[in-house]
Order: sequence, then C-alpha cells, then structure tokens
Amino acid sequence: MAKRKDSDQQPLISDVTPIAAIPGGEFQIRGKGLARSQSTSVTIGDVRAPVIIGSDSFVIARVPEGASVGELIVGSGGDVSRSWICDIGIQIADGMHPVASPAVDSFGNIFCTFSGSRGQKTPVSVFKVDLNYNLAPFIADLMNATSLAIDRDGMLYISSRHEGIIYQVTPTGAMSVYVEGMGVATGLAFDAEENLYVGDRSGTIFKISRSRQIYVFTTLEPSIAAYHLAFGPDGYLYVSGPTTSSFDAVHRVSPAGEVEVFFRGLGRPQGIAFDAEDRLYVAASLQGRRGVVRIGQDRNAELFLSGPNIVGLAFTPSRSMVVTTTNALFRVAVNIAGRPMP
Repeated sequence: MAKRKDSDQQPLISDVTPIAAIPGGEFQIRGKGLARSQSTSVTIGDVRAPVIIGSDSFVIARVPEGASVGELIVGSGGDVSRSWICDIGIQIADGMHPVASPAVDSFGNIFCTFSGSRGQKTPVSVFKVDLNYNLAPFIADLMNATSLAIDRDGMLYISSRHEGIIYQVTPTGAMSVYVEGMGVATGLAFDAEENLYVGDRSGTIFKISRSRQIYVFTTLEPSIAAYHLAFGPDGYLYVSGPTTSSFDAVHRVSPAGEVEVFFRGLGRPQGIAFDAEDRLYVAASLQGRRGVVRIGQDRNAELFLSGPNIVGLAFTPSRSMVVTTTNALFRVAVNIAGRPMP
C-alpha cells in the first residue's frame, strides 16, 4: 500500500462519487493537487486502478478486478493523499445468467436465475447461495426463469417469460404451477395483502389474489426487455422497464390502477428495490453513468453504485446489497437495511 505522509504537496481528496462500485465501475474523485505530475496514480486497497481522466482537481479511476478493500488513495509526484473509504463489491458467484433482481429470504439465502436465451433449456434454472456463499443448483427444468419473489411463508415464486407461467417453490425445492396465462411473464411483487402482481412485458400488469383469481390491474407501454416491480412505502406499485426511449421512466401505480411517472431520466432501467428509509434503487444509467441509481421520495436522483452490466439488486438481512450483472453476483457491504416485506 502507498505510504501516507503529510506535506504541502500532498494531494487532497475532497469528494469521491459514487460511494460504492463493483469491478469495472468508476469513481469520480474531486480535490486539489491530484495530478501535479504525469505519474498520477490511484490505488484501491493494494490494487492499482486505471486512471481514465486526470487533472489537478478531477480524476476518474476505474475499479480493477481483484479490488476488495475500499481504501482509495491518490498519488502524484511522489506524494500520496490520505485514504478515502469506499464500498467495493465482492464477487460471490459467477456462471449465472440473471435478467432481473435476485431474491433474498429471511435467513439471508440468495436466489438467482440462469435465464438463458428465449426458448433455451438450461441445466439449472435457479441457483441458491447460502450464508457461507456456497453456490448450489436449486431448481432445474424450468424454461427461461425470469423474475423471483418470496412471500411471508418463505415460498419462492418464479416467472417464466417463455411459458407465461408463475411457479411456486417450497424452501426444500418442491416446485408446482401457481398460475398460468401470464403472457410474457416478467416482474413479480407482493402487496401488503399478499396479492401477487405479475408484469407481462407486452403491456399488462396482472393482480393475482391469494385464492388465485386473476385480474388486469393496469396497462403500460410495452417493455423491450422486462418489467421489474416493487411496492413502495405509499402502497403504490413501482414499475421499471426499458422501452424504445433512451430517456426512460420509473412509473408508479396507485391501488386503483392509476399510472403516473415517478421519475424520468434513466437509461435502460431494470431491477428495483426500496430501502428502510423509503429510497428507491434502480439498476440503470443516470447522465451516462451506469450502475445503481438512488431516488429519494423528493424525486432527486444520484448514482449510488457504479458498475457495468447490472440488471438487478436486493438487500440482505445483514444490511448488504447484492447486485446481479449479466453473469455474476456481487455483495456490497453498504450498511443499509432493505424495506421490510409489505
């Protein structure tokens, strides 16, 4: 690790954004004296980070593979800054193919899909990652597993966009059909009365009662990939999903099925989740920066986590965030509690 020392020439870090990243993500570093010479360097832990842009007051550094300790230091002209603490995501599984957020049960077990291309039959449909981060197959023989949700009894629900079926799975892995005829079934979410909502990406949100009666809840513009659903603190259903627009929105739907725009200005919004302070997190890009965007109830947005190819996220009981990319699962120790189940 770079040696720290105090001097008038010492680079000074005044701010680093966002507060978290996974490998391939970028930190924007502001301060002074950051690039007094051509030998400017950035280290994260004991790993050298590539410098993308460097000036005296502004540096962009990319988080390298292998970075695990979030102690960021800028070196310039033989002097080094004091360290700045960031949250770095650690890869806990790979070899998967999620297209939405993972699901986390009350014990902290993580479930993630291997979705495959449309019509592809994969050897494993859903993986389980236990509290020791051991990865094991959980469900097989389910075509195009798409979205996941867990009810209050610990039952796992899986949508199949190929079959239009929602499956119900016990904690021991016994699977049965819960409901059929859901179109191109994607996002799943439960409300406070334990009704299940299903997003058919062709434009319909279905509501399924506990007695398995099916209603059309509302209709939206079709998504080119999938809908992603989550209930907010106001009892509204929040919906994201990329469309043909490059300036997409997160919508929210009232209990009566009325749709309004909650926030507009995201690129390719996908998985969503709320924290215990009622802030919404969206896998998306904001002003060209890709990662996880955080939106407060005041509708102000900021990039919370930087990283490429992120499709979903969830919070764990241990106050970590788990992030799915197109082929891997990362854990980020953000010390933020997720919103309790409605």
